Amino acid sequence: MAEMQRPVLDMVRVHGPAARDGIATHLHPAWLRLIKYCADLGHGEIEKLKIQDGLPMVAEITTRKIKFSP
Repeated sequence: MAEMQRPVLDMVRVHGPAARDGIATHLHPAWLRLIKYCADLGHGEIEKLKIQDGLPMVAEITTRKIKFSP
């Protein structure tokens, strides 16, 4: 069986204590887009997430929840 290729990773600065200590991590742009989507979503659910070769490909169904209480 053929080995799967590992995706090329980019260097990204992390936030918080790791950034303060100058620690960097490898994070693929697809993961960054998923993280940004989750941050923009605020509250909600991703019911089905497709992963291919270790990377997020598609969030098929998403539901947005809006909180009315503080």
